[in-house]
Amino acid sequence: MKTRAIGMTLALCFIAAAVSFASSPNMGTWKLNEAKSKIPAMAPKNNTVVYEAEGGNVKVTVDGTDGAGKPSHNEWTGKFDGKDYPLTGDPSANTRSYKKVDDRTTELTNKKDGKVTATGRIVISADGKSRTVTVSGTDPSGKKVEYTAVYDKQ
Repeated sequence: MKTRAIGMTLALCFIAAAVSFASSPNMGTWKLNEAKSKIPAMAPKNNTVVYEAEGGNVKVTVDGTDGAGKPSHNEWTGKFDGKDYPLTGDPSANTRSYKKVDDRTTELTNKKDGKVTATGRIVISADGKSRTVTVSGTDPSGKKVEYTAVYDKQ
């Protein structure tokens, strides 16, 4: 009986976490709208960003091009709790943290070996159909980079 009760409790917790993530406006697939974005030449472009629930975490997968136009791919899995979690595939950072500011706003921080390389703010539109990402930081060569990217929900 105790085993069954523990199993039911764990199942309910998992369902509650899934519902919580599903209701987050960040979740889903986002495509870069280059016409509305202000990304300098030679800056990396994140063409597609996917947020999905993975257990009790969020997995963020980013596909795009680097500053030279070559394909890029990075992945992050963690919580929106402001703590650093490993980031793979990004030459300018090896950890990222996301911190929820309110229902439609999230802050992000990228770090390389503990040193901040980029900070940003993600704002989801009131209708949930677009998001604006404003980032400032340094590229792998140490050059300052600032851009605003607008994404459309798919």
